[in-house]
Amino acid sequence: MLALFGFVSLVALVAFHTLIAGVATRFFRLRLNTSWGSVVYTLVLTPMLLLLSMLVFTGVLNVGAGINIGSPTLLAALLIGLPVVLGAAIDYLYVPSPDDVELPDTN
Repeated sequence: MLALFGFVSLVALVAFHTLIAGVATRFFRLRLNTSWGSVVYTLVLTPMLLLLSMLVFTGVLNVGAGINIGSPTLLAALLIGLPVVLGAAIDYLYVPSPDDVELPDTN
């Protein structure tokens, strides 16, 4: 039963990290006016944010307890690499570009 709870909590953490990565990617695309700035920030700052979140959730809150993944590198790839790729892909492929969205005039 503990392994099932650990697996479900680990999947929920991957989903939460994907949400964070998607929002961070969108934030960088909206705020930065350069062509490569948002890509660089997404590839550098988002994994740092997810690493801090992973350390808090897996260390302090003990998310994923009872699951033997095999190596810490695989756990980091699952909790950092996969969400960064999924979050950026969702933002770039499925959400309209910031230039394509028409905003109302503020007078």
